[in-house]
Parts: sequence; structure tokens; C-alpha cells
Amino acid sequence: MVINTNIGANRTSRLLEESTQKLNGSLSRLASGSKIIEPQDDAAGLAVATKFDATISRNRAVQDNVANALSFSQTQDGFLQKVSKALDRMGELMMLANNPTTDNSQKDWEKYAKEYVELESYISDIGTKDFNGVSLFNGTGLSVTKDSEGNTWNLNSVQLNDSGGDLYDLFTNATQVVNGVDAWGFSSYYLDFLKASIEDVAASRAKVGANIRRLEYTGDQLSTLNENLSASISRIKDVDVAAESTRFARYNILTQSGTVMLAQANLVPQNALRLLQ
Repeated sequence: MVINTNIGANRTSRLLEESTQKLNGSLSRLASGSKIIEPQDDAAGLAVATKFDATISRNRAVQDNVANALSFSQTQDGFLQKVSKALDRMGELMMLANNPTTDNSQKDWEKYAKEYVELESYISDIGTKDFNGVSLFNGTGLSVTKDSEGNTWNLNSVQLNDSGGDLYDLFTNATQVVNGVDAWGFSSYYLDFLKASIEDVAASRAKVGANIRRLEYTGDQLSTLNENLSASISRIKDVDVAAESTRFARYNILTQSGTVMLAQANLVPQNALRLLQ
């Protein structure tokens, strides 16, 4: 029996300190919802989760880029729909001007030609449109980022008005048509240009439609990838509340009992006083 050193109290104090630390850690995990409070809790898991978090952030930025490209393509298709309707009307005007009862001496067909010219000008104007400063129909396919590694692919391009463009043949011959050569479009020669332009616009819409479909699939793919990455991060970082609650109750009881036992251990040296009485 000794007075200066209380082995039981020292051991009880150490165990109480451990229980208190574990209790505080359990409280922090339950309060934060994360089982990694300090790096030492799971160093490797924290490193993996950090990389996954960065990948998710980049994927979200890619999703924004894909959404913008989708809006760009949808705008293209909206304009091409109008071009298609205008070409349909221009073909109708050609047929109306080919009416056998039209008085060519009075140039009745010129009344149809006025609307035809306006529609041609309308289509030419569409060829100059842009989306946030980016030309819609200059024949350059946008380069779109498709993943978090910065890989890209080019959208199918559409070109109007310029040499080699989808409607170039129509516009290079428009002046001849409206100037009344062959009684303004009575010849199938000019109708063939219009029919070819209608086919070209249909082909352009098919290309834009393919762009839209791929962009939609890419956006869905990125959403699925982020969902799976989030699930992986959850398995690494998120606390199991049921299991942690059980541990919290255990540490709470150990802390309370340790406090009581430390008080008892501090009373043990007093037994030595009885030998001195």
C-alpha cells in the first residue's frame, strides 16, 4: 500500500480519457453525418473521396456545357424549320406562277415573284444568325466537352448561303429566277434547284437532330456517372446512424461509469491512513 502513486486512479483516468475521446468523436460524426471527421479517421478513404468530389464538380461543369450545346442545336433546328416552311411556300409560289391562265403580257407572275423574293431574303437572313455570338450556320461544328477528362467531339455542322453551303445553289440562281428567265420558274430547271434545297434542309435537320440526340445521351450519361460517384463517396464518408448511435450509447455509459470509478479510485489511498491511526 502506497500513498504517492495511485495506480488504479491513473489507469481509470486513462480509460476515462479514451472513452471521452470516443464519445466526442461519436457526437461529431452524428452531428456532421460524416464518419471522417479528421484525416486520420480514414486517410485512404478521404483521398479517394476527395478525387471523386473533384470529378463530380468537373462533370457538373461538363453538363452545363452540354446543356448549352443542346440549346445551340435546338436553336439551329428551330430556324431550319422556318427555312423548310419558307421553301415549301416558294415551291407553291412557283406552281401558282405556272398557272396557264396567268396573263404573262401583264406579268401577273411578278405578283408571286414579290413574295418569292421576300422569302428568299428571309432565308438568307437566317443564314447570318448567331447564338450568343457564335454563328449558327457558318459550317463550323462546335467542339463540345464530353467528360471530366476534357475530351471533346465536334457537332455536325450546317452551312447556309456561302459557297459550298447547303442552300448555295438556290441563292446563286435566285436572281435569274426572279428576273423572269423562262417566265419565272416555268422551267423545271429552276424548280429542281428549289427541290434540291428542300432536300438539303431536310438533311441539315437530320444532322442537327443527330447532334441533339447525342447531346441528350451525353447529359444522361454524366448524370448517371455523378450518381454512381456520389454513391461511392457515401459509402466512404457517410455515417451509419444506426450503428453510430449504438456506439454513442456505449461510450456514454463508459464515460459515466469511468467518472464514478475514478472518484472511487481517488479514495483508495485514504485506506493507508487507517494504518497510521
